[in-house]
Amino acid sequence: MNQDINLIRARAKTPRAAAIAGILFSLLLITSLVLIRFSVPADPRDAGAWLSEDWKGVALALNLIPFAGIAFLWFMGVVRDRLAEQEDRFFSTIFLGSGLLFLAMLFAAAAVAGGVISLFGATPNTLAEAGVYTFGRVVSYEIMNVYALKMAGVFMLSTCTISLRTGIFPRWMTYLGIALAVFLMLSLGRLTLAWAPLVFPLWILLISLHILWENFKRQKSEQVTAPPR
Repeated sequence: MNQDINLIRARAKTPRAAAIAGILFSLLLITSLVLIRFSVPADPRDAGAWLSEDWKGVALALNLIPFAGIAFLWFMGVVRDRLAEQEDRFFSTIFLGSGLLFLAMLFAAAAVAGGVISLFGATPNTLAEAGVYTFGRVVSYEIMNVYALKMAGVFMLSTCTISLRTGIFPRWMTYLGIALAVFLMLSLGRLTLAWAPLVFPLWILLISLHILWENFKRQKSEQVTAPPR
């Protein structure tokens, strides 16, 4: 009986860990992106007037990103562990590579933005005159809203392809992920990119909640069917 209980706990541990990590990543990144979106103008060529008033909100948002990245790494590792023998090397490589590239670009954009804020605190009067603000603003915008979003779309597409082959997520959730992935990879212009970064963490939140719910139902059914002592 003890062996059966240990087996049930071992099966439940991995999906629950993936769900918790995915939820943490989603909530942290959504909070960060919303803070930035309401503090920083959508146009990357703005004059930087927000630096004197809203820089604290942006600094808080940037400080949340490393923790979101740690949770995302944990999420990827646990999802791969969940696939186990069903893992396809080709799609698994794309899954892992696109996820790591997304994180690298997210961190790079945050580092550039953080550098601009730090320079503003040190030399507020010369930042705009030297062109440092404009350069840093445009670079961080391009990294996040072009390259990082494309890698997020590739990650979603590879995850959905793996799901189609293994059935780890419902079909409707998989097809929704494919549609959103195509949107991220093809989105162009400031209008479509204004809130586009939120698509990725919201989708991760959706599948994480699904994993958590399925794990809860599996535990309940296994407890009901477990033989008495």
